[in-house]
Parts: sequence; C-alpha cells; structure tokens
Amino acid sequence: MSRCWGCGGAVCNSGKEVSNPQEREPSDELRGWVFGLLGMVMFSLTLPMTRMAVEHLSPYFVASGRALLAALVGFTILRITSQPWPTRRQWKGLWMSGLGVILGFPLLMTLSMRFVPANHGGVVLGILPMATAIGSSLILRERPSVGFWICGVLGSSAVVGFSLREGGGAFHVGDWLLFGAVISAAYGYIKGAEMSMQLGGWQTICWTLTAWSPALLPATLWLGWQLPDSVPWSSWAGFLYVALFSQLIGFFAWYKGLALGGVARVSQTQLLMPFFTLFFSWLLLGETIGWDTLLFAGFVVGTVTLGKRMAVRRSPEASVR
Repeated sequence: MSRCWGCGGAVCNSGKEVSNPQEREPSDELRGWVFGLLGMVMFSLTLPMTRMAVEHLSPYFVASGRALLAALVGFTILRITSQPWPTRRQWKGLWMSGLGVILGFPLLMTLSMRFVPANHGGVVLGILPMATAIGSSLILRERPSVGFWICGVLGSSAVVGFSLREGGGAFHVGDWLLFGAVISAAYGYIKGAEMSMQLGGWQTICWTLTAWSPALLPATLWLGWQLPDSVPWSSWAGFLYVALFSQLIGFFAWYKGLALGGVARVSQTQLLMPFFTLFFSWLLLGETIGWDTLLFAGFVVGTVTLGKRMAVRRSPEASVR
C-alpha cells in the first residue's frame, strides 16, 4: 500500500488509509522541526530587512505593500497548481488568521522599527514561542507537560531579561509595539495551523493573503502615491525580502512545521530567532554583538533542546495534509 505524499497523513483525500499513524509519528516530528527551523531562519531576517526598508519608505506602506505583493505571487501559485477554492467557513478562518499575520504583526512590528534597533526588536520577539504555546493550549487543546512549560518559561524569561537589560531596566514605545506584534503573530500562527490541517501549509498562507487582498489593494495604492521620488535600492531590497520571504515563502515552511510537529513544540524553535536576528543585524546593519549576548544564546539553545524532549499531548484531530 503506497503512501499519500500529497497529504502527508494516514488518510488521503479519498478516505483510503495509506499508512499507519503510529509509524509516522517520529518521522513527522522530525520533519516538523526541520520545516520549523527553516521558516524561523527566514523570519529572523525580517527585522533587519524591515529596518532597511523603513529608512526611506513609510512603515504603513511597507506593512501593506509587502502583504499585497505576496498576495499577488501567492494567488498566481494557487492558480498554476489548480488548488481548490476554500469553503465559506474556511474563508472565515483564513480571514481570522490574517488578523494576526497580515494586519497586526506586520504593522506593529514595522512601526516598532522606527523606535528601536533591529537587534533589540529581535530579542523582544523571543517571547513569541511562549505566547504561541499558551494560545495553542487554549485553542487547539494541546497539553504540554510540566517540563515543557518549565523549559519554555526559562527560555522566554531569559529573552525578556536580556531585553530589559539592554533597555536600561524599562520598556519603551517600541517594546509595547513589539509586545502587540507578539500577540498578533501568536494568534495568527495558531489559526493558520488550524487551517493548514484542512488546506495544507503553503496553501494556507497563499489563501490568507488572497482573502485580505481586497483590503490591501486600495490601502497600498493610496500609500504608494505618497512615496518619495527617490528611494535607495537598499530600502527596496528590504521591502522585497519582507514581501516574498517574510510574508510568503517563510510561511510555506513554518505552517508545514507547525502542523506536522505540533504548534506548542515546533513554535519553541523561535526561541532561537532573536540570536539569528542579532547575527543578521550585525552582518547587514553593523550592529554589535557582545559576549553576554552569546551567553544568553547558549542558555536559550539549552532550553530549546530540553523542551524538544518533553512530552506534548496533541488532540486526535491534529493531522496534516
């Protein structure tokens, strides 16, 4: 009996069983982590590239335009591959996911880059895995073990402590914008993971972008008329990256990873994202990295490694196409 590579699950669209779910579980978890790590690395470039973009482009244009450009590419891919249209109920779920990953996170994160450097923003966003894990426990009925929570709390606390240390013991306007971005992203990830179980990982972000395109088009056109006559190539390069990779291609890997390995577990890979962001901020923007940062990175890597070994009970419905 052959395996259904199209859906990646134990049952294909026709309902015919093609593999044993128990035999697939370890493989799915490993694949989930690989896809999750790949998506995380792509996302880790978002803040440095956004910082480059908003140096000469309006943050509102960047937030809206990146999603519209990604929507145009995503819809083209959907049509070329002849993907079936979502149902009315699925459109609602896609729209709700977009509240987080199309509207809330890009807008708040982009605005924050007007107030804080990319390396600071990257560290604050390190609390995203814990926010996602908490949300998944409430919405998707995932039940992480006590040990898993301890690892998550330790890692997130280290990231928050690092942020406070860098900010002189206080949170600023940029921090609050980033906290709002965290909540938005966590919600969008969870709703997106739910939809990816029905539509597939990369299909979900493409349809989500498509669902929001009617609102994005007039906003982007209006904001585009107000752009300066001359914009350096570096800002356009940052804009293209956040549009094509942060808003689209990264989600191909990320949603696939969440659905395969579980939201609470795979989302912990984002504890590593602040330190990838620090590296790219140094590489692209010249921001410095101290030894204390490397020590924090080592501690967080340790919590992720331990967290991966902790049990996470998933709901019976958690399967992926």
